[in-house]
Formats: sequence, C-alpha cells, structure tokens
Amino acid sequence: MGGADGADRTAGAVDGAPGASGGTLGASGGVVAPSSVATSGGVAASGAPAAPSGSTAPSGRAAIPLEIAASYRARSRGLLGRDGIDGALLLTPASAVHTFRMRFAIDVAYLTRDLTVLTVRTMRPGRLGLPRLRARHVLEAEAGAMARWGLRPGVRVTVDAP
Repeated sequence: MGGADGADRTAGAVDGAPGASGGTLGASGGVVAPSSVATSGGVAASGAPAAPSGSTAPSGRAAIPLEIAASYRARSRGLLGRDGIDGALLLTPASAVHTFRMRFAIDVAYLTRDLTVLTVRTMRPGRLGLPRLRARHVLEAEAGAMARWGLRPGVRVTVDAP
C-alpha cells in the first residue's frame, strides 16, 4: 500500500542468526514466518525481548511496524518533520543518511544488497552519516530500538513484495 508520501506500509522480520534467512516482510502489516503463521506487526528479531506492539511472531519474535520508502520523494523526506516513529523506516536504495532538521535521535542500520546488517549507529539530530561502501539499503528507527530488537552486524533481513 502506498502512502501519500510514497512510503509503503508493510511489515518486516529479522532472523537473529548471522547470515541466515528468517521471517519475511509480508503484506497487510503482518510478519510471515517460514511456517507461514502470520501476526500483526513488522520487524521481528529472533530471541529479542517482546516489542511494545504486544504481538509476537513464531519462534519468539516480536512484531514491529515497518514503512518502506522506495521512491526518491519518500527517501528524501524520510523521518523529517516527524516527532517519532512507531517501528522502522526502510530506505531503498540508500547508502547514507543525515539527520538535519530531525526532531529526535535515530538508530541507523546499513544493509548490504542481500539485506545483511553491516553496522548499526545512533545518530543525533543535525548529523551527517558517511556512506557505507557495501550498503544498498538503510533501516531507521528511534534511538535504542534496534538494540531492543536484536539488530546487529551479521543479522539478515528478508523482504517480500506486498
């Protein structure tokens, strides 16, 4: 589903095993695990504490909402002008971000072409993130969220078309 700003609203999943594929992004805001059991929510991390959304996916995953910004306009806008975000925003393609004119600190995960996390950084407002050489996508969330979700280098995110 496309929003007025060009961002797609969907869901996401993250497998906690480095380099392993896990749950997938599913349509209608639900995590679709390998067993095809769907729950409401978005990004999930294996072995991570339950997310504030209150819904959990199979295998101990916590579901978190995700927006996808795939158009130039949606990527340019990103989280600018917002007071926060429930869940995360995936910028694709992207290899760098900035936090100029942002109102809150964010966690930034740089992802490879195959959606493996290269690095996770926390950025305060008014900062410029340097481009990461192998990064093709960037995942943004409120500061501290990625640690709660268990996102760290080596974790692979899998995305299915909605």
